[in-house]
Amino acid sequence: MVTLICAVTKYQKQNLENNMKRETKITPNYIDYPCGSVLIETGKTKVICSVSIEENVPPFLRDKNQGWLTAEYSMLPASTHNRTRREVNSGKIGGRTAEIQRLIGRSLRAVVDLTKMPGLTAYIDCDVIQADGGTRTASITGAAVALAIAFEKLIQEERLCENPMKELVTAISVGIVNQEFISDLCYEQDSNADVDFNIVMTESGRFVELQGTAENNPFSFNDLTQLIDLAQNDIIQLCEIQKQAINKWKNLIK
Repeated sequence: MVTLICAVTKYQKQNLENNMKRETKITPNYIDYPCGSVLIETGKTKVICSVSIEENVPPFLRDKNQGWLTAEYSMLPASTHNRTRREVNSGKIGGRTAEIQRLIGRSLRAVVDLTKMPGLTAYIDCDVIQADGGTRTASITGAAVALAIAFEKLIQEERLCENPMKELVTAISVGIVNQEFISDLCYEQDSNADVDFNIVMTESGRFVELQGTAENNPFSFNDLTQLIDLAQNDIIQLCEIQKQAINKWKNLIK
C-alpha cells in the first residue's frame, strides 16, 4: 500500500493572510476486489473511491456501440459527529446525495470517451468514511485516479483496445470566510463561509462545473476571479498528486 502526501500550497492575497490547503493523501489499491480503488484523505475527510466494471449498458444505450459511466455516493453512519442514518433504510436517497452523485458522474464522463469502452459500464462508488468538509470534491479527485487505474487494468487484460480516459479531472472547494480567501474548506469553515464554491476542472485547465453561492452579502466579479485563481492554483497541485498515485500503482504491479 502506497501513501502519497501532497505538498501544502500557499496562495498570496493582497491585504489578506496566506492560507494553506489541507494536506491531501492518496492511497491506491486500497481495497482488492474492485477494478480500481483509492483512499483519498483531505485533512480529516476520508473517502474510499472504487470502480467496478460490468459487461452491460443501460437500455437507452443498447445498439449504440458505446459504454456508460455512473456514480453512487454515500456517507457511513459514523462518518459524522452525530450518526448519519443510512438512506437505504428510508427507501430513497436524499436530494443532497442525488445531487452529488450526478456531479461525480458528470465530472468523470467529461473526461472519458465512452465510444472506446463499448458494451461496458463503469460503476463509481464513493463512500465517505469520515467527513470534515469537501466530500464531493474529494470524491471526484479520488474517483478519477481509481478510474484511471481501472482502465489500465482493462487494457492489460485486453478487454479494452485503448484508454478511454482523455485526461484527469480534479475538484476543490474555495470560499470567503471572515474576509479571507480559503481553499479546501473544512466543515467549520464551510459552515461559516460568506461565499463558497465547488470548482471542477480538467487537467488541461478547462471547467467542468462551477457551483457557488453567497450566504449573506453578494460577491463581486473580482471576488469570483480571485476564487477561481485560488482553485486553479491548488488543482494544478492535485493533478500532480493524481499522476504520482497512478505511477506508483504502475510501479507496484511491475
